[in-house]
Amino acid sequence: MQTLVNAARRHRRLPLRRVLLSLFLAPLLLASLTAAAPALKPLRIAPPSQSLASSAAARHYGARLEGFDYPFPVHLFRATAQGQTVEMAYMELAPVKANGRTIVLLHGKNFCGATWGDTARVLAAAGYRVIVPDQIGFCKSSKPTGFQYSVQGLATLTEALLRARGAGKVTLVGHSMGGLIAMRMAIAVPQLVDQMVLVDPLGLADGLAQGVPYISVDRAAELERRKTAATIRVAQQASYYHGTWRSDYDRWVGMLAGMYAGPGREAVIDAQARTTEMIETQPVASEFARITTPTVLMVGTQDRNVFGRSWAPPEVANQLPDNAALGDRAASRMHHGRFVPLTGLGHVPQVEDPARFQVALIQALSGVFE
Repeated sequence: MQTLVNAARRHRRLPLRRVLLSLFLAPLLLASLTAAAPALKPLRIAPPSQSLASSAAARHYGARLEGFDYPFPVHLFRATAQGQTVEMAYMELAPVKANGRTIVLLHGKNFCGATWGDTARVLAAAGYRVIVPDQIGFCKSSKPTGFQYSVQGLATLTEALLRARGAGKVTLVGHSMGGLIAMRMAIAVPQLVDQMVLVDPLGLADGLAQGVPYISVDRAAELERRKTAATIRVAQQASYYHGTWRSDYDRWVGMLAGMYAGPGREAVIDAQARTTEMIETQPVASEFARITTPTVLMVGTQDRNVFGRSWAPPEVANQLPDNAALGDRAASRMHHGRFVPLTGLGHVPQVEDPARFQVALIQALSGVFE
């Protein structure tokens, strides 16, 4: 506690609200870090052949991630979509001391609700009710045969889950593809969204308009079939973690690779291919002016993820801007947008530096910025 007091004295010129916020966050983040594995120094990635030695990469999981443990109990929400019964898996955390707000954490395309575990724990401790869904087609949710995926469709199913849970108005926190879904929800049902935080979101640019070739579901499935633990790790090192690697990242590689290697491989490939085509053809880059919800757009300055770069010809791929170059402009086109760069971080800040990300997130939720 003396350390916190000294910190407050050093920053006595800061607004009182910011000092109190830092004092409040410190024990929450300490508890989160204590529960998590110790941080490791970034290392250069091992050669692909060595990465296969990882115990996580050797695991096989079912099409709905059977065998992969989530940090909190998983519940199922059943709905009807396109004439089929679908099941959306979700986690829900009650607040330690309720502040009356509900946060919905939306995962990215190559991640799952489990990726939000540390963040969800800290938010619940800070007084928020937290709901963490797996989108239909992903992770522990069902992967219906022949499903026509759309960003609006996923947003509508998410809305149905929240209404069923009696969530009322919510704050959406969307990462990567989850940011795309969050923006679509904010446009479609602004009366249900009181605030939005976008974390390295997809959809900030229209790849087709930039010359990225259209990718069919068949072509996307062909690329999905080539994925292994080794290729996933190499791609994530380059696009997500700006050339560095830590052993704790292997859990998330193993999660994906285990589904591709498991008995539900074809269902996983089909869902991934169909949502790849969905993301490319349904950006929101031309609709930022329709977003009236107060929005904080966080982008790591080292985010090298560019959707479509992997199948674009070199002359196009080399000209595509990174997310880091798009965030400020996107926020300026929203009615109440604010851009917050996360210096030195990549595409997945909640995994790369959980404590720093959690501070930035609660500051954004509280309207207090550095």
